[in-house]
Amino acid sequence: MNTPRWLLIVLVLAGACTSAPQSDVAARSALSVRRLPFSVDRSEAEIRRFEESDRAAAPPAGGIVFVGSSSIRMWRSLESDFPGLPVLNRGFGGSTFPEAIHYLPRTVLKYHPRTIVLYEGDNDLTFDWGPRQVADDYRSFVRAVRDSLPNAKIVFISLKPSPARWRLVDQVREANRLVREIVSRDTLQSYVDVFTPMLGANGRPKPELFIADSLHMTAAGYAIWRTQVAPHVN
Repeated sequence: MNTPRWLLIVLVLAGACTSAPQSDVAARSALSVRRLPFSVDRSEAEIRRFEESDRAAAPPAGGIVFVGSSSIRMWRSLESDFPGLPVLNRGFGGSTFPEAIHYLPRTVLKYHPRTIVLYEGDNDLTFDWGPRQVADDYRSFVRAVRDSLPNAKIVFISLKPSPARWRLVDQVREANRLVREIVSRDTLQSYVDVFTPMLGANGRPKPELFIADSLHMTAAGYAIWRTQVAPHVN
């Protein structure tokens, strides 16, 4: 049997991971061949808090897991925005795709969700990895999910147009375009455009959608996200 190229990369870099469960090996695909400017497990304390919460009250299987960077982590109205739906917030830190994949078994796969809502790639561009790397890492994320959850739906929330990162807007647009192309080939994947509705008539981000750091969102910003995401999770 031919070993997929992305898995070979994991085995070369992870070494000892060859004896781990398949889902754990797949999750380490985020390490790829590039050198990360941080430790991929830098959010370990936050992940352990999730696990402590799970021990106190285990979330039901078959739900809807939201995962990704701080835009997900700070979505505190998630349960009220999707009433009656089994939503679970597992956003952490200022994460990147390598971290999202590294922690995938512990933040997503263990819950056996029917739907995974993902926001990732925003921070990745600040490390000069580029839109194509974001798209490649998204493919790795999907493959790692499919190893354990072949029938799970994956909903990708497009990168948002943040005023603080407007210098990267061309890369944001290109990353969104590349991921949208990937999503269009799979009926179990969905692409949610939050970029367009967050722009004003002048073509720039609406200031009222962002808090003082011009990066994270106000309740008005999350209201747009709720409207755009809802048709994909109901």
